[in-house]
Amino acid sequence: MRLSLIPLLIAGLLPVAHAAPAGAITPGVAFSHEDWTLACDNTRTCRAAGYQNEDAGGDPVSVLLTRRGGPDQPIGAELMLGEYEESDLPATVTLRINGTALGTVADNTRFSTAQVTALLKALVRDSSIELIGDNGRQWTLSDRGASAVLLKMDEFQGRLGTPGAILRKGSRAEASVPASLPVPVVTLPRRVATRPADEALANAPALRAALAAATSQDDCESLHPTEGTYADEGPQAIAVKRLDNRRLLVSMTCWRGAYNAGSGYWVVNDHAPYQPAYITNLGVDDDVLTISASHKGRGLGDCWSSASWAWNGTTYVKTSDSTTGLCRLVAAGGAWDLPTLVTEVKEAP
Repeated sequence: MRLSLIPLLIAGLLPVAHAAPAGAITPGVAFSHEDWTLACDNTRTCRAAGYQNEDAGGDPVSVLLTRRGGPDQPIGAELMLGEYEESDLPATVTLRINGTALGTVADNTRFSTAQVTALLKALVRDSSIELIGDNGRQWTLSDRGASAVLLKMDEFQGRLGTPGAILRKGSRAEASVPASLPVPVVTLPRRVATRPADEALANAPALRAALAAATSQDDCESLHPTEGTYADEGPQAIAVKRLDNRRLLVSMTCWRGAYNAGSGYWVVNDHAPYQPAYITNLGVDDDVLTISASHKGRGLGDCWSSASWAWNGTTYVKTSDSTTGLCRLVAAGGAWDLPTLVTEVKEAP
């Protein structure tokens, strides 16, 4: 079950199983087609990443296009040559489109404005896009899926029909493009020390029963051990930490897969009735006021997803959500940071 969950998570398509809490921040969008993927965040910044055509057997390579929301925004482009298993990388690399050399890429990472313009024109039609190293090596960037992804970017940013659109340009005023949005700020309350009596609740059968009653087997397999791992191991340990003068954060391991695991998190009253409020089953760590999640898309570790939540004094709100892009062996840990949700989390003054 968990092996099938992670590819969905990486693609940003994990279904929403619970109502968004009060104060939730609306995320952007994620979209992938063939060799390209898109992540637009809640500030209207969009990032599109393209890769080699795996079917053609090309060496790993990726290009990242980034554009902020708002009128007259330029598009920046970055290059990453595959380095997951490679040490023989060139000192310089030249961009070549349809057989024409268009100059070296600055520091092997940054495309010039002229190179970006040529690259965008090539991506929306059938083109040969190559990176040629001074050591004789060659990488080929795929244009498969680029048109669909770049059209989605224009649509999300409200650029369709404007002169600044990548596709479907028109005469609609550039000033009509929606402005970028500010990064939301989430302020954490002051920390409260956990009491010995709180920790003792970890062994209370009534608390475990309340968690099980409020949580489905899909959300926390270990709370409903019928067979397999959790039936053999027995009850999983519960951690209890204090949030404020009447509420606690409780957590426990809920599932394990071949190369990932996830803990369930709930907010509960500090005495019965506990009334658990479910947060997530993807957690891997917390410092009480914040919870973090990070999972491999596959055992090779070349693609990851991550997320975080923060306690605002009333509820936990999701404060980040991102992937590192497609699983294409570009880099250990993933090639890029492609968020659909960004915030600034501040400590209480």
